[in-house]
Amino acid sequence: MDLTDAIRKNPMSRFQWLVVAICIVLTMIDGYEILITSFTLPALTVEWGLSPAQQGLVASFGTLGMGIGAVCLSPLADRIGRRRHIVGALGLLTLSMVLAGLAPSYEMFLAFRFFGGLVLGGIVASINVLVAEYSNADRRGAVMGVFGIGLPLGAAVGGFLSVALIANFSWRGPYFFAAIVTAVVMVIAIAVLPESVSYLVGKRPPNALETYNKIARKIGVETATVLPPAPVKAVSQTFLSGVFKGAMLPRTLLLWLAYGTLIASFYFANSLTAKLVAESTGDPDFGINAQAMVAAGGVIGALVFSMLSRWIHPRLVTGLVMLFGFGVFFAFAAFFTDRTMVLALSVLIGLAVNGGVAAYYAISPSIYPLAIRAAAVGLMMGVGRVVAFFAPNVATFLQGLGYGADDLYRTYGLVLVVSAVAVTGLHLIYRGQKDAMDDEAEEAVALAQARA
Repeated sequence: MDLTDAIRKNPMSRFQWLVVAICIVLTMIDGYEILITSFTLPALTVEWGLSPAQQGLVASFGTLGMGIGAVCLSPLADRIGRRRHIVGALGLLTLSMVLAGLAPSYEMFLAFRFFGGLVLGGIVASINVLVAEYSNADRRGAVMGVFGIGLPLGAAVGGFLSVALIANFSWRGPYFFAAIVTAVVMVIAIAVLPESVSYLVGKRPPNALETYNKIARKIGVETATVLPPAPVKAVSQTFLSGVFKGAMLPRTLLLWLAYGTLIASFYFANSLTAKLVAESTGDPDFGINAQAMVAAGGVIGALVFSMLSRWIHPRLVTGLVMLFGFGVFFAFAAFFTDRTMVLALSVLIGLAVNGGVAAYYAISPSIYPLAIRAAAVGLMMGVGRVVAFFAPNVATFLQGLGYGADDLYRTYGLVLVVSAVAVTGLHLIYRGQKDAMDDEAEEAVALAQARA
């Protein structure tokens, strides 16, 4: 049994769970650094006297960088390897957080947040794909759901910490704290994080066999004298055909529509809840606490997704989460001025939208073949984050037209219905067909048997 087949069929080893745990920590950094601007937005507004339009840019400019980074930098992982891609990005993220914390003006702050977003957008797809490839077939949906707690957990912990950091070190404190944590995790990743087995077999970089056997020993699989043959699809697949040709075109378009509409509601809720609640109550700290509760709800959402995915197909679970979010957004709009209900419903909003991101992270890698997997998932995230750039800006524009906070939540609740319909459509067109990861694994086994 070769390493790819062992990962697919055997119970999860301790080393595989360690990979998942490290990637959860990486996505915690992702979750904190994605939303750090929303936590500091009230203080930034006071510091520089920002107008509503400027507030919208501060809330979304890093997101624009993430969209471009996801499209332009994610493909590097398919060329240089997931591990090297992740470690390099962590170094640049550390630098970006330091620069943002030192920013002397609104304009420089935007530039540094764009740079940080560019790097962050490029790293997420690699982390996502690495976890999917180290999960066995039976538990992939559940493992990806557990992995998904990282983003909302990082955002939740970061939100609660931001209150104390801002109080003691001004708005700059959260950025310096993020830089320190990122640097520490980079050292851990250098020491422990493995390379993608699919990358080693498919791309055959220098020392691939040595690295392959090192991973095999850690997982408890017999070492090899030569690398297994690369799956034909991994060698021959081009990006355009793998994403847009034949049956892949409707899959890609439905995935983009589903993820993009979820991300629009995600970034609205995660960028502006603190601001809208603070304006409603006159209490900035309460606004940050409500925002942190949104993030905390995402942890619950990821765990719920993981649990349900053991019995229901992950794509159908994703659709159910989107429909749940529609109802919660409307409930939040109805009780927006009630402090107790705001905190309780903030958790449920997070369950839907933050947990929804974890769900899409879980279902997307298996759609695309190995040779283009990181690039294709990165493109999906890039499309979503370009949409995310407009979400808070559209919301502030609608406010200017007289929309109240309750109207905004109803609007973005309806957007989640579109996501639910699209992801359900994606599931329906897969009837009788295998996901790319299972197809590749079966091909690798057939090649190994033929060689034997």
